[in-house]
Formats: sequence, C-alpha cells, structure tokens
Amino acid sequence: MLPIFDPNDNEAGLKLLEDLTNNACQIQQQVLEYILTTNLHTGYLKSFLNGDSIKENFKNKVPIVNYEDIKPCIERIANGEPSSIISAQPITELLTSSGTSGGQPKMMPSTTEELERKTFFYNLLVPIMNKYVDGLDQGKGMYLLFTKPEISTPSGLMARPVLTSYYKSSNFRNRAFNRYNVYTSPDETILCPDSKQSMYCQLLCGLVQREEVLRVGAVFASAFLRAIKFLEEYRKELCFNIRTGRLSDWITDPNCRNAVSSFLSKPNSELADLIEIECSGKSCKGIIKKLWPRTKYIEVIVTGSMAQYIPTLEFYSGGLPLVSTMYGSSECYLGINFKPLSNPYDVSYTLIPNMAYFEFLPVDKDNKKVIQDVQCNGATDHNGKQEEDGKEKDVEAVDLVDVKLGHYYELVVTTFTGLYRYRVGDILMVTGFYNNAPQFRFVHRRNVVLSIDTDKTNEEDLLKAVTQAKVLLEPLGFLLTEYTSFADASSIPGHYVLFWELKTQGTNDLQELDPITMEQCCSTVEESLDSIYRRCRKKDKSIGPLEIRVVTQGTFDALMDFCVSQGSSVNQYKTPRCIKSEEAFKILDSRVVGRFFSKKIPFWEPFRIETN
Repeated sequence: MLPIFDPNDNEAGLKLLEDLTNNACQIQQQVLEYILTTNLHTGYLKSFLNGDSIKENFKNKVPIVNYEDIKPCIERIANGEPSSIISAQPITELLTSSGTSGGQPKMMPSTTEELERKTFFYNLLVPIMNKYVDGLDQGKGMYLLFTKPEISTPSGLMARPVLTSYYKSSNFRNRAFNRYNVYTSPDETILCPDSKQSMYCQLLCGLVQREEVLRVGAVFASAFLRAIKFLEEYRKELCFNIRTGRLSDWITDPNCRNAVSSFLSKPNSELADLIEIECSGKSCKGIIKKLWPRTKYIEVIVTGSMAQYIPTLEFYSGGLPLVSTMYGSSECYLGINFKPLSNPYDVSYTLIPNMAYFEFLPVDKDNKKVIQDVQCNGATDHNGKQEEDGKEKDVEAVDLVDVKLGHYYELVVTTFTGLYRYRVGDILMVTGFYNNAPQFRFVHRRNVVLSIDTDKTNEEDLLKAVTQAKVLLEPLGFLLTEYTSFADASSIPGHYVLFWELKTQGTNDLQELDPITMEQCCSTVEESLDSIYRRCRKKDKSIGPLEIRVVTQGTFDALMDFCVSQGSSVNQYKTPRCIKSEEAFKILDSRVVGRFFSKKIPFWEPFRIETN
C-alpha cells in the first residue's frame, strides 16, 4: 500500500501526491479491501462480519465506536492477550493520547508497518515545502523535539505518545540522509528523557549553528513559545557556555554531554557577544529573525486551539511565515497542508487517501453537534437519526470523496492497526478539493465545551470570543499570552470564568490594568458568544456575568508542569481550553492578581426565519 520514492527527488514526490489525490476514490476502496481481507478473522471483525468482507456489509454491520467501546479489547492486549483480538499483525506498542484533548490518556494500537507509513508521510512533506521555499538543502532546521519516558504494560508492550514512539524508532534514529531535513539538534538531545536538559542542549546547538539555520519550529506553537521563554531565562548561561566552550555542569545526561561537546569544541566569545547584544533589548520583538537571520519560516501547528498563539508568534517572528504542515493524531497520520505559506488562520489539510479508510459523520453546522444519537450494543449504530418535517430519517457516515463543500463532519477512521469505524473526535469543515481529494479545516475537538445551563460553548467559539476581546488590550500595550476557562457552578446561577495570562510589551513586569477596560473585555466575550448563551444570560437568567481572572506570568508554565507530572507528553502538550481538574484549578486560582466581571447584559433576540 506504500509507494516507494526518494524524498530527495522533489519531482517524484509531487507526482506521487498528484497520483494519490487524483485517485482518491480508488485508493480508499483498495485501503478498505486490504484492511478487511487482512483482518477479517480477528475476533473483533469476526463478531460482526462472520467472514464477509463486502464493503456494504462492513458499513451495515460494523458499528461506529468511541474509545470506551473498544477500550476492553485494547486493555486485554495490554494485559497479555493476543493481538488477533483486533489485528492480524502483531501489535508492537500502544500510543497514548496527550491527555489534554478531551479527557484521560487513551491507548491506540500500533504496528511495525505503521512506523513505515509515518515515515512515508513525513517524506511527503519535503517536496511540498521545496515547491514553495527555495534552498532548503543549503542549511539546517532547528526543530525542538522532545520525548517522554514510556510506560510498560503487563504484556510487556510499551505505551507512549505517538511522537515519542517515532523518535525512539529505528525509522527515525537510522533514517537515511535527506539533504532537505538536516537538524541542528543531535538525536541524543531529542531523546534525552529530561525535558529541561533536552531543551537547553537543543537551544545551545541551535545558537552555535545559527548561521546554518534556515527554518525553526516545534510540533505545537505552545511548545515553541515555551522555548522562547526558556531562551529568555537562560540566555546568559547559554552565552557563557558558548564564550567558554564548556557545557554547564547541571547537564548530567551523558549522551547529551557527549553530543553537545562536539559543538563546543572551542570558545567563541564573538558569537556569545552577538547573542547577548541581540537579546539585551527591552523587547524580544522579532527575536527569531535576529538570532537566526537566514530563517525562512517557523514551522509549528497553529490550527485548532493553537490558533490563539498566532499573534504572539508574529510578535517574536520578525515577519517570518508561520507554517503548519501536517495534521495527525495518535490513531493515525491524516493530512498535509498543500499551501504551507497560506495565512495561518486559513490553513486546510488534504487527507492522504492511503493513510487509513476515512468516513465522516455529518455535523449540525449551527450547534457543531454530530447528528447521531442512536446507540447499539454499547456502540453508536451505523446510522444516526435526524428529524425532517416531523419524520425520522437515517443519517449515514459518508465516504471521503462524498463530503460536501462548506459542510461540517466528525472524522471516523478505519486504520491498518486494528481500529474499525473509530470516532477520532475531531470536527472538520470541508474548504475545497485538491484534484479529487477533499481539503478540511480543523474546527475543534468534540465535547471540549463550557456549559452552565443549556449553553454549549466549544473551543472554536471560545477562541473567537477571546480574540474579539483581546483587541481592546493591544492599544494599551498588553499581549494575551495564554488562556483557559472554567465553568463555575459554585454559585447560583453559575458563570463562565476565563483565566488570562497577560504580558506588557517591552517589559517583563505586568503594568496596572484598567478595570473599565477589563470589564469591557468581559462584555465583549459575552457579546461574541452564541445565541443560546446570550439567551441564557438575558432572558432565562440562568447564567451569571462572565468573569476574567488575570494570573501572574508563569502560571501556565506551572499548569503545564502539573499536566506533565500527571502523564501528559511535553512534546504533545496543548493548554486545555477548559479546566475540569480541581488540582489544575487550584494552580490557576492561587495565582490570580485581578478579577473582573461583565457589567452589561449581552444583546439577544429570538431567532427569526427570513421569508422570501
């Protein structure tokens, strides 16, 4: 199922992408046929199909499932039962979710073959970037990549985040040389289990090789911004290491020390002086371009909840493009951005048809809610139900090539690794087509919402409201660097609480906030939320005034440290946009320096149907 091509051959790579997208329908049918034929006699599929691999029967008899439905199968494998419960191929590891995307970490099955599929996917990114950016083979990439120690299950299988799995695999460690993908970070620094030592050593190597750096980045925007803050805090020590040619004693990981020592073979006071001068200004605006002057772009994921970091990234970038290249998950890798230099707010991904078999559950556009409520044997039935003219009709999952422009869907995948009709939980909107393959914008994660009464505020709507409100602060010199939310039901009525971490441009000290402006921010958020929320506030009076609690700088770093201590991956960590953990709430609430409430009731009027 995986075509062979040389990632150094741009023309061959682009031709392959043309073939994949032109033949999306045929490839999807081949993928499903291969998966069913290979796994037809696994315990899971046998219970539904009884040896029948016809596509129509697959859709009619195999239910669409959530994680809770398949969790017992995965736990049985983790506890030592054979992989044949769900997969004809041996399950070689279990991939954990980040733990901050809608709940507790989940374990997804993976195989050796799947690592080959990921390598194939990464190689496809190369010709696309080369199509839009020249000369990437004339230097290196400073990518800040991290791993997390794995957990051994009773079966002996390792459970670890998807990126940790890949970086520790022979596919990554023994990868063939690709002149377009040379890193400043030695593998030993990426694989270092101590995230602080790893960060320090990777930044040090990136600074020493600054004249060779053509692109910088991390997986998520939040991780890259954390690296910039780390650089601000440790710049003097980093410069001392460069000046003396000696690595700090607290770097104790032997592999890191050995790898980095080769870059510090001799003192370089000239470079240390230059870095100190560039970092000595009152503001770090444009610091990326100053420290790495040949950099052509910043590569980080800025879609979904990561979009809120775009203004901060632009502040530090010095005008560099923000590039979000790929869309993936712990279940499987999914799509590629075919226009990497597009506006970061307009990023769409083209799903690659040989990565998995894709289906899509239609989602109600206004409520962003899956039109599907029917349950069957503990799993979602293959059909949803939607009322039309007082009658109930079936709503079926549609195939990849049958989605409609402008419509919203929830992604369902059937993978090569033992997931069948599995709801990933991502809500996507169709934005266009590349040849015969649809392109999607990531909207939000299913069920990541605030709710006090009948209101349902999702991640995207919250981001839009916060984006509207923070505009009021920018003329005053304040920058919103992080936020999250909390549904406070301790009072009657309950109300939304937003935790904001602010930064004053040009200084590390937070200046005094104007209460009137902050109250206007609260009101603007409320006015920007949907009609149901505003009806609850104005007519039903079932929701109290929205509150913004401003926290001290560094609060969200403390939140991340807590989440990591609870099992989240540093590399995959995403700030949760809704806090439900009591411990996480205490971390935020203990650092509040200002509380502000909306003084206005938001506008609302009943929904009207326009007549022709």
